[in-house]
Amino acid sequence: MEITNMTLDDLELMKNTLYSDFDNFWSYNVLKQELENEKTKYIIAKENNEIVGFAGILIVLDEATLNNIVVKKSHRCRGIGGELLETLIDLCEELNLKSLTLEVNVENTPAINLYKKFGFKNQGIRKKYYKNSTDAYIMTKADF
Repeated sequence: MEITNMTLDDLELMKNTLYSDFDNFWSYNVLKQELENEKTKYIIAKENNEIVGFAGILIVLDEATLNNIVVKKSHRCRGIGGELLETLIDLCEELNLKSLTLEVNVENTPAINLYKKFGFKNQGIRKKYYKNSTDAYIMTKADF
């Protein structure tokens, strides 16, 4: 697997399958704005020249927020999310950032376990964060 910086060309390649093959909460237009934002960094995972995942962070001063980790539905449970996360953690370290924070659905046990595996600690709860109904854990990693 190859992990590289995500470009607008990569987004164009995913445009027609973004909703069907990945998830429906990251639209083409939102991702395009993210890629054009100088404060965000996005990466992609490729297998055999096929984009199988992407992830991004927003950097504000000396802290980062994990915007997303999305793996193609047909490629989940194969460690791709972990490789993307590890690459973003390494990037935070290279940029001398102090922390990486994220929100995760309290019902998303696989993601919560992944974040714990990489040293994220639960800092609290955002009530009704998802669709004004489901809570989110706030998790942070500060020891790069």
